[in-house]
Amino acid sequence: MDLTFFKNTFLITLLVCFSCGSGTKSPDALEAGSGEREAGSNSAFDEISEEIEIIVGAERYDEYLPMLKGKNVGIVANQTSIITEGSNETDEEGLNVELIVFHHLVDFLLQKNINVKKVFAPEHGFRGTADAGEIVKDGVDTKTGLPIISLYGKNKKPSEAQLKDIDIVIFDIQDVGARFYTYISSLHYVMEACAEAGIPVIVLDRPNPNGHYIDGPIMEAEHTSFVGMHPIPVVHGMTIGEYAQMINGEGWLDNKVKCDLTVIEMENYNHDLPYSLPIKPSPNLPNDVAINLYPSLCFFEGTFVSAGRGTEMQFQIFGAPSFSSESYPFSFTPEANEGAKYPKFKGELCHGKDLRKQTKLDQINLDWLINAYEANGKKKNFFIDFFTTLAGTTQLQQQIEAGLSSEAIRETWQDGLKSYDAMRTQYMLYD
Repeated sequence: MDLTFFKNTFLITLLVCFSCGSGTKSPDALEAGSGEREAGSNSAFDEISEEIEIIVGAERYDEYLPMLKGKNVGIVANQTSIITEGSNETDEEGLNVELIVFHHLVDFLLQKNINVKKVFAPEHGFRGTADAGEIVKDGVDTKTGLPIISLYGKNKKPSEAQLKDIDIVIFDIQDVGARFYTYISSLHYVMEACAEAGIPVIVLDRPNPNGHYIDGPIMEAEHTSFVGMHPIPVVHGMTIGEYAQMINGEGWLDNKVKCDLTVIEMENYNHDLPYSLPIKPSPNLPNDVAINLYPSLCFFEGTFVSAGRGTEMQFQIFGAPSFSSESYPFSFTPEANEGAKYPKFKGELCHGKDLRKQTKLDQINLDWLINAYEANGKKKNFFIDFFTTLAGTTQLQQQIEAGLSSEAIRETWQDGLKSYDAMRTQYMLYD
């Protein structure tokens, strides 16, 4: 699984300007084998700029390859588990371009003669194409012949039998920093199963594209589910490696067992750097805008309103057939597509709001949700039970139904956010 692409870098100038790759590649692009893109250049800054590239944990081979030699290795991976190799070449016009080849971690380890025994796949599957909530079956990787064990099928926690021939487990999954994005729940269960079996876990750290803020209500224990397993806000502001340390340190694993955990840290990363994911993390988060809007728009998944599944604008729009075209002039019609076999309002014209040009958020936007609730004629039909599961509390729905403003609601979050921030600070690896 290789792909030629351009490196995700940050252009640091005296004016503190940032330049980073835009857009994400789909799993289908990976399957296609290769493609080529040219990195952008701004000649006005060439003499005063310095490119600083983030080195993700998976690319720090010297740190973890020695731990794998002679071991039977299990890998928790999906389409985002990539490493890169780059070279400078001259294009047809004589311009210097940096060509980047993406290799899947599984292929890379096999090339290094690491004894990979099996792959564990989270929600959406190893190739990242299954619908949200769709049961993922076990299988075999056609390229390598390795068994693929689903962690979103019969069991979400690796069984003792599935781990019996494993000496060490690598976890390398790109997260997006939202509590209800289930990769951190899979991380919990992998750490728990490995702790119980006495198997070490190596987490290869990756950036959090929403790591520049924390926000939202703290999840209450009575609403624990696979889309919210821990007492954290909706936007947790941690990398997957930092989060693993918090799971261990706070005693969240069953019976407070401790996982033998190693985090391979990134280089040149901090939480304030913008980061553009080179591979889309799941079928319905196709680009940077969707990833940034996801913590705000995912609340619509707990209502009768569509968040754009069944279109090419997932989590960048919202709407419903019953909304007034005067108040919501944007329109769309959901149809079945990859990642949305049965979208809300399939084949129906919806009126809503287009957020594709929205400036980057640094807090959850509640106004879209509140305004949609107020615009809905049948308010009793607006929320479904899943809303409380997503919110992690009954309070948010009650506040919206009571007519509280977004400012008033946000004020009720502040004490919880302060306590959470003090807790997470103990486990932070980056500024």
